[in-house]
Amino acid sequence: MLVAAMLFFAATGHAGGLVSPPQVVHASWYGGGEKLNAKTSTGERFNPSDRTCAHRTLPFGTRIEVSYHGRSTIVRVNDRGPAAWTGRALDLSRAAANDIGLIAAGSADIIIRILK
Repeated sequence: MLVAAMLFFAATGHAGGLVSPPQVVHASWYGGGEKLNAKTSTGERFNPSDRTCAHRTLPFGTRIEVSYHGRSTIVRVNDRGPAAWTGRALDLSRAAANDIGLIAAGSADIIIRILK
């Protein structure tokens, strides 16, 4: 299923300025009540209602389209993480995870596309 979706996205492209081809990564979400730092790595206050994410290496401000089970949303990188030992490449805010239906699963393989 994910391979078919990746082929579809690769063939159709994205009007918003696609920077990289679709990738399948393991992601989770945060902001559901666990103890968190009040501020993100950018210095802005963490807000689980914003559509943001944590990534280990992408520049702050990078926009990423994230998709899961046919639902998608666009997030902005404003934090660092998740820890490499977790095996995850991305941590989504609660709002972003809710948009794509990832809340119940907790973590899953999702499709990402890095946008301009």
